[in-house]
Order: sequence, then C-alpha cells, then structure tokens
Amino acid sequence: KACVQCRCSQEDHAPSSDVEDDRKMGRLLADSKYGHLTAKVKGGDGLRVYKRNRMIITNPVVSRKDPTFNTITYDWAPPGLTQKLAMQYMELLPEERRPVAGTEGALYRRRQLMRQLPGYDEDPSHCHSLSEAEVKAMAQFVMSYKDDALGVGEVALPGEGGAAKENTGKQKNEKGSKEQPNPEPTTNGTLENSKKSQYHCSGCGELAALDSPVVYAERAGYEKQWHPTCFVCAECGEALVDLVYFWRKGTLLCGRHYCQSLRPRCGGCDEVRHDFLIFSEIFHQEANGQFYHKEHFCCWQCGQSLSVQCGCSSRCQSKPV
Repeated sequence: KACVQCRCSQEDHAPSSDVEDDRKMGRLLADSKYGHLTAKVKGGDGLRVYKRNRMIITNPVVSRKDPTFNTITYDWAPPGLTQKLAMQYMELLPEERRPVAGTEGALYRRRQLMRQLPGYDEDPSHCHSLSEAEVKAMAQFVMSYKDDALGVGEVALPGEGGAAKENTGKQKNEKGSKEQPNPEPTTNGTLENSKKSQYHCSGCGELAALDSPVVYAERAGYEKQWHPTCFVCAECGEALVDLVYFWRKGTLLCGRHYCQSLRPRCGGCDEVRHDFLIFSEIFHQEANGQFYHKEHFCCWQCGQSLSVQCGCSSRCQSKPV
C-alpha cells in the first residue's frame, strides 16, 4: 500500500497511534497461549488490548544547586524482567533502534509494527471487500497460525529460559533442606571452560556470554537461544518487533513473511489471498510469480490496466496501485 500523491509507503505516510497499535496487538495475541499479555476492555464487548510493557528510567543529575532527575521512557520493554536485566537488553540493541519515546527508535518500532504485522493479515475489517467464504477462510487461517506458529520471545540469561527457571527454583528449595556438595575443583580448567562455551547463538553461532541476556523462542525449544540483535526475521532480516515471531520449518519469520509463505500476497493492495483458487478470475499473475487483484493491476497514476501500455512515462512509474 502506498500514497498515490507522494508515493511513500503506508508506514511512512500514516504512522499509527499507541491506541491503534495496542488494539491490533491485542487482537493478534487474544485467543492464543499469549493471551495473558492482553487485557479486556471494559464495555468493549470482549475486545482485548495489548498490555504493553513500558519502562521508565530515572537518573539523578548532579548540579550546583538542587539535584534534578533525567527521565527516559521506553515505549516498549520485554515483560517480566528486572530493570537491570531489561536495561542490559536495551543496551545490546543499536542506539537508533532503542524504542525511547520521542526518538527515531520509537518511530522505527511503530513502522515495524505496521510492516511486520499488518492489520489486514488478521482482521477482515481491514481488507477490501471479502466474500463470506473468504472471511471464514481468513478466520480459520488466523486461528491456525495462532495455534501452530505465533510466539513471543522471552528474554533471560543463558540457561534460564522457560522450564530452566522452574528447575532452578526447585534446586534452590532442595538446597534449603539438604546441603549440596560443592563440585571438586579442577586443575585443568575443564569446568570453567565448559561453562563459558555451553551456550551458542542460534543465529550467528557465536558464544552467548553467561552474564548477557539472550532471547528464547518457546516454539523452537529452549535449547536454542539468540543474541538480541540476531532475533530477526529470516526473510527480511529485520529485528522482530516486540519479540513477536512466527515459527515455520525451523526458522523465525515476522508475521508478514509467514503469511505470504502460505498465501499469495497482492502486489497492489498488499493483502494475502484467502480464496484458495490459484487460477481465480479475480487475480492476475505476472511472469515473476507476483499476484495482483485484477483491479489493482493498473497504473497508480492514471488507473489504466497494465495489460495495455498506458501513457505514463515508464513502467517504473506505472507500477500497480
């Protein structure tokens, strides 16, 4: 989707608001195993919104007179962490990608929410007119990916993701009732080296430092972990916004690329198809495999179907709407 007047993309031309983003995320996570990250809206007929975790850091500023405070607000931070661990995570991100309110990083996050998780991939009310059969097919498709692919990354220190946390707690309780013998010291450093080299990033393959947070994806299994900068979509390479991922054939994908790996996406309106008819009369397919709704296979300047050369100066300018 692009602006006909200035030709910029939708995410650049019409950035969303916090309310819109939280409602979209609420719809995405509702009725999934991540429903606990949403909250019901009072009087909203079952509508759920995203319980987005914000983080406010207050640092004292020493001055000649009375001390003042410098407050930094993060529009989003990984939930369930201590402030120290959350700040460690943020400091591992490139500065221009940290979602600090009012900065380019916050705007980048908002654009990626629109790009990676388009509303028309989950909500039929955001789509062009769909038939009743297509609405039902879309509902089944959304239900399927919520059950089988949708996930939210978990930030933790290496070895402490998921079930390991519970095991660690049990071990601590056992130590309270029964003293555990200390491991015998070694002279060749085997124990120390094994601790340092036990965890590797599933993205880059490099070691994950024991005192540095990593990201876990439950659907991938807790034997895998990623550096925060390596937790990206395998297709577009962008950091997975708010750690929302889709697991398919052993790879991490953003919502956009997961959906279009299963359904053709119109090159004009950017929506995926739900009619299951590869040779449907309402679709046009180019030689490169790109699909278009027939009414969208037209010049975005004059509206002329691109099946016939229009009067615009070039095919590049006459790209489909």
